Amino acid sequence: MSAQRGHRITNEELFDRACKVIPGGVNSPVRAFKAVGGTPFFVAKGKGSYLFDESGKRYVDYIQSYGAVILGHADGRVTSAVSRAASRGTTYGAPTLGEVALAELIVARVKGCDMVRLTSSGTEAAMSAVRLARAFTGREKILKFDGCYHGHSDALLVAGGSGVASLGIPDSAGIPRGAVENTVVAPYNEVPSLDSSYAAVIVEPVAANMGLVAPKADFLPELRKRCTESGVLLIFDEVITGFRVGPGGASVYFGVQPDMWCFGKVIGGGMPIGAFGGRREIMELLAPIGPVYQAGTLSGNPIATAAGAAVLSILNEESYEALERRAERLASGLTKAFSEAGIEAQVQRFSTLIGIFFGKEGVTNYLEAKASVSLDLYPGFFAGMLSRGIAFAPGPYEAVFVGLSHSTEDIDRTVEAAAEVAGQMAK
Repeated sequence: MSAQRGHRITNEELFDRACKVIPGGVNSPVRAFKAVGGTPFFVAKGKGSYLFDESGKRYVDYIQSYGAVILGHADGRVTSAVSRAASRGTTYGAPTLGEVALAELIVARVKGCDMVRLTSSGTEAAMSAVRLARAFTGREKILKFDGCYHGHSDALLVAGGSGVASLGIPDSAGIPRGAVENTVVAPYNEVPSLDSSYAAVIVEPVAANMGLVAPKADFLPELRKRCTESGVLLIFDEVITGFRVGPGGASVYFGVQPDMWCFGKVIGGGMPIGAFGGRREIMELLAPIGPVYQAGTLSGNPIATAAGAAVLSILNEESYEALERRAERLASGLTKAFSEAGIEAQVQRFSTLIGIFFGKEGVTNYLEAKASVSLDLYPGFFAGMLSRGIAFAPGPYEAVFVGLSHSTEDIDRTVEAAAEVAGQMAK
């Protein structure tokens, strides 16, 4: 029960209750508002482009569950698919038609991805992809790029972005030295040297966990070339970019084909899901037909696969063109708002994704992203926007997500609010 008769519960009251039974009051660290200050709002419901908190306040939502929502909250086509699936049962521990159908939708859209294995999260997908790469190559070293986040598994939680960066945690306590001794970190947007000791390179093709940082023109093609020359598997972590930047994700967008992919977010239609896929010869090393063990009780969950299939069946070229127009309208409006107020800020856009960095120069890597965040201007911008009913992510290293439910009026209202906040910041 969210409120007693005559009293609408406040976010402060809920947060106080949560802190007594949940560490930090939240089930994912960035939600605690540590990076921006204040009390998190507790969502009662979402509809279209809006969130409504337990106190009744409405927000234009640019968090979109960190990219998992693309059609809008409580889209009838998705909720109907979920309702139909749930009415038949919530989980079986057995194969279903739904998981086959979702896998077919993914491989049909992603060139070179012959097979996929569904998981319950992006973290599981990345962890499993790395295990599979090591088995396929017979090598142990993994290279990742600083500021790229691939979930919270021990071997990959090194120089990560997202909530790890927002909280100022360099890695994490509780990770033994041995878990990361074969993980090498390189600067994003710089092609690293590789040799025959490396099993795989894992990368966000468009970095979206250190803000939004696009790859330089030659970064991904040269990375692909160097991996091929060294016999190293290239893994694209498309948990965010997969089916967000285009019908086939970033690999199709750039025309650069990795050996393996990690997916999540959009492919679940707002339900918990993940997937990893790749060339058939690699994927067929997985149990039960190969020696690489990977499993999950809820993998291929029938409700998640129904929601994901509904979303992917709806998205088409026109959807992405509409999303890009919305993203461009918001990015150009925010740029103008900052500029006219005399605030030095860079609004970086790639396709349907946006990032906001404060400072004179554009950001191309994690070091530059951290320099921008160190100016400590994002918390004030965030708070000013939130007070006006505009919800951006409560951390400076997250992307801004525009969805198909955002209207021109939503975007224009957001830009108007940004101009007011920027004017206050300038004073």
